Amino acid sequence: MKLYEKKDNKFLSLLSFSGNYKYLTIIGCILAGISAILGLMPFIYIWKMIEEIISVMPNYSNAVNLAHYGWMALYYGLLSIGIYFIGLMCTHLSAFRNERNMKIITMKHLLKLPLGFFSNKSSGSLRKIIDYSSGTTEGFLAHSLPDLVIAIITPIAFLVLLFTYNWFFGLLSLVPMVVGLLIILPMIGGSNKKMLIKYQQSLEDMNAEAVEYVRGIPVTKTFQQSIFSFKSFHKTIKDYSKFVTDYSISCQVPYSCFTVSINGFFALLIPAGILLIGSTFNPSLFLDLIFYIILTPIASLIMTKIMFSSQNWMIAKQALLKIEKILDNKPLEETKNPQHINNHQIKFKNVSFKYPGNIKDTLKNINFEIKENQTIALVGPSGGGKTTLATLIPRFWDVNTGKILIGNANVKNIKKEDLMKNISFVFQKTQLFKDSILNNVLIAKKDAKKSEVLEALSAAQCDDIVEKLPEGIDTVIGKSGVHLSGGEQQRIALARVILKDAPIIILDEATAFTDPENEYKIQKAFKKITEGKTVLMIAHRLSTIKNVDKIHVIKSGEIMESGTHNELIEANGFYKNMWDDYNESVQWKLENSQSLVNLNG
Repeated sequence: MKLYEKKDNKFLSLLSFSGNYKYLTIIGCILAGISAILGLMPFIYIWKMIEEIISVMPNYSNAVNLAHYGWMALYYGLLSIGIYFIGLMCTHLSAFRNERNMKIITMKHLLKLPLGFFSNKSSGSLRKIIDYSSGTTEGFLAHSLPDLVIAIITPIAFLVLLFTYNWFFGLLSLVPMVVGLLIILPMIGGSNKKMLIKYQQSLEDMNAEAVEYVRGIPVTKTFQQSIFSFKSFHKTIKDYSKFVTDYSISCQVPYSCFTVSINGFFALLIPAGILLIGSTFNPSLFLDLIFYIILTPIASLIMTKIMFSSQNWMIAKQALLKIEKILDNKPLEETKNPQHINNHQIKFKNVSFKYPGNIKDTLKNINFEIKENQTIALVGPSGGGKTTLATLIPRFWDVNTGKILIGNANVKNIKKEDLMKNISFVFQKTQLFKDSILNNVLIAKKDAKKSEVLEALSAAQCDDIVEKLPEGIDTVIGKSGVHLSGGEQQRIALARVILKDAPIIILDEATAFTDPENEYKIQKAFKKITEGKTVLMIAHRLSTIKNVDKIHVIKSGEIMESGTHNELIEANGFYKNMWDDYNESVQWKLENSQSLVNLNG
């Protein structure tokens, strides 16, 4: 049976995550409805006990059925509780399976999405959506849904009982319920519903910012930017606080009126009873009044359950919509007739691309090639499209028009596993797992031997890192105060690339945020990595690309200039200006460094 089917009815969509366990939800709700009806029986038997006492006054010894009525009240009370307990067991089992399947389906879908999807999605935000949404819907299915069934079934049985004994008292008892319902409707709909959606979004934003802020604490402290980095996190806290406050204030008056209304039965029943009974005691009328005084407090519980169950469904529905928003993102299409890579030459043919939701193209009619074993560099101003262009090769995104070929195969027609096997990508920002150095490198090649990992680490200039760690390559990063600098993490990432030994290498400004010592070692590692490889390099420091085979200058999504370093310098164009600005900045740094040395001396 297929799990999860998106339907117009969101409740059915939610229930589909449970698979065959959804029948337990249905059984649980039926049992909850039965328990609600049985739960009214003790009140009837208690009233019968009062009726018998009044009917035999003052000869109380003639009340022979009191024990029977008492035991029957206890029996139905316990039976109601027992059936409700079994019903909750059923809904809980189904809800747990629903939560499990929702997480599994969403995570599996995320693994199929293009890597570009994650470029504008923080890990904190995604984790919040998956964990919070699955947990919220689990709570609704396990607890709130049975309560909602009870809140629907009980009023029906309640209304039957209200008009069974005395229609006038029944009508009076109905008034506070109708007033309470009229008050509650605006609280669970209209502008408050939109407020609740904003509240959920602000909660998600705050959680995402909290995760990113905590992760960035070492950097913010290093550069003394804690106040500025806290600004974004602080804003999300203030937004969350505002929405919580506004929502609470908007509900303050109606909720107070609602509470007074559903607890105001006696304000109508007792005066009406006194007027009807009058000066002459009427046992039958008095018994009817006692019956309604005993029964009507149930209405308060019913209305409260209706309110909270409806609100919980709104929250669960919004949580489901967030999960569905992730599931609506389509994975990259996989061809049914895959092509094989016969060589590692890369060609861009009339490639144009724009990000989803953008109006303007990020890349426009790009044409160039990287011959096998050739190194090409991309340079240009920030935001020009260099990284976007590089990410199209491993299909972080698919091109809108044109095509990218590896050998004679269109990347769209290459199996994802084959494409990833042939490409290694080194990002600006390296992500290492809280695991041993060994396991962090082994991600590139699961079946590699320990000796191969050591060779790769050595080739990536990581010997000094391994030597200083207490347990060598078995040391767990992030444990017991073991932390690596950004440059050291980048060298570990390069060891992955060396171990993988893919024929195509993409380097996205891998030395942009490293200190001079780490940059020197990374440059030495590059020589090992790029030997006999097809390399596309995005350059931040122009001095690192003087000897590449060809340089393409990218600006505003277009190739402005192409050629070797010397050819571009002689052309006296945009690259020449970049080169002059770069040398001027280097000279400025050297002069300032010398000034600091003189001052310290």
